[in-house]
Amino acid sequence: MASTGRSMLVSLLLFAVTLSLLEMYKAKFASSELMTIVGGLVCSLLFLLLLTFIGNYQESSGVRTGWGAVVVAELVALIVAGTVHRVCITTCFLFSAGLLYEVDKLTGMILAKSESQVRRR
Repeated sequence: MASTGRSMLVSLLLFAVTLSLLEMYKAKFASSELMTIVGGLVCSLLFLLLLTFIGNYQESSGVRTGWGAVVVAELVALIVAGTVHRVCITTCFLFSAGLLYEVDKLTGMILAKSESQVRRR
């Protein structure tokens, strides 16, 4: 399992690279309906990367991660999506909601597994 610092650094670097590429090719993402939806998907990946960075930063600082991190990451992703195309805002929000649901489900499974291992000892 990756350490908090390494995961934080990798997610920040991937966020910066993805944001740069998205802004470089925003005319391409706004060119057709399908590419606009893909632009929203890329912006939702920005949401996931920023959420990972904020969560790891808060964990390394000793602060409990909550819904504030989700709201901040979502707002940043929606603002970036707005620079690409207006429809990207909607698709980004929908894809981000789906990603957040899957991350929450995955986290619940990991916590349940770790709790069962602690109980066996």
